[in-house]
Amino acid sequence: MSALAGIKIADFSRVLAGPYATMLLGDMGAEVIKIERPATGDDTRTWGPPFTSDGDSTYFQSVNRNKIGVTADLTTDLGRAKALEIISKCDVLVENFTIGTMEKFGLGYEELHKKFPKLIYCQISGFGTSTAAAKLPGYDLLVQGMSGLMSITGADENSPTKVGVALVDVISGLHAALGISAALVSRANSGVGQKIEINLLSSALSAMVNQSAAFAGAGVTPKAMGNAHPSIAPYEVYQAKDQRLIIAVGNDGQFLELVKVLNLNIANGSRFESNSLRVANRLALNEILNAKFATETASYWSEVLTKVGVPAGPINSIAEGINLAAEIGLEPIVTIKDPRSGKNSKTIANPIKFSETPVSYRLGAPELGADN
Repeated sequence: MSALAGIKIADFSRVLAGPYATMLLGDMGAEVIKIERPATGDDTRTWGPPFTSDGDSTYFQSVNRNKIGVTADLTTDLGRAKALEIISKCDVLVENFTIGTMEKFGLGYEELHKKFPKLIYCQISGFGTSTAAAKLPGYDLLVQGMSGLMSITGADENSPTKVGVALVDVISGLHAALGISAALVSRANSGVGQKIEINLLSSALSAMVNQSAAFAGAGVTPKAMGNAHPSIAPYEVYQAKDQRLIIAVGNDGQFLELVKVLNLNIANGSRFESNSLRVANRLALNEILNAKFATETASYWSEVLTKVGVPAGPINSIAEGINLAAEIGLEPIVTIKDPRSGKNSKTIANPIKFSETPVSYRLGAPELGADN
């Protein structure tokens, strides 16, 4: 039996954060009912390229497996009645409409809590639910910029750069799934549901961990440092004879092993004896290391350094990363034959492995209104 078998989720969310959260919960056995507007559905149904050979958006498929697909026009009495009927049978509701939209439809938390006190209501927004926040549009790129994430990403402080995926949406989805799971445990004890509020800005600030803590705890505003680490050295990208190489030394013991392999006498009684000294003298250290790494290939250094416990490796493409996962037995891709459409779809597997209640892949992403 799956961990969340018997749990039903009404998913009114669109695009990424909400759908990612509900897909993860669906993988764990929850029955997820995706409610979309008629005719067009979730915006990401048309986002591409790339599209599959069947013409489906790989973006949409990436976060919508294991879902029942229905449509409801919430601007009509009939559509709202259909939505309310679905909600009445569910344990959880997830939505990411503009603040006030669900209230306008008579489907806001306060009204639903009176009717269904056991319902867990998860609201995902860009900046929270205050009057001022409600006016701000909640898109991942905007929040990457407005949270400060872009200011610490890129070659330097003059080149703010977005992360290569909608990372804030993904993290917000993880926070939503975590909050829902905790609320289900709480309800099992109290018998009462509750409202969960997730916003992209808070998720981004939390996810920046040591970087945001630098300002909160010490008043230091971090800046972009390319691939370097603000607090550890050597912990960045170097140039080997043929390609770039990652070195991730996290302690003095690993540094000692590194310099032994490189045949460098710089570990003791020098500018590089401790991590704090290495950080302070990063440029001089990098000059020495790059000169050594340039004498052999990245694969050579990866092999000899890994053998002695020094984290080292190449910079892979996504294809190479997936192939690596397959080579080491992680089974990164799952193929799902949808029983409704008969289509086969390939998506990235759920990364959580349960010993007793494994995840399952029962349904591909639904066609619009597939289960009306």
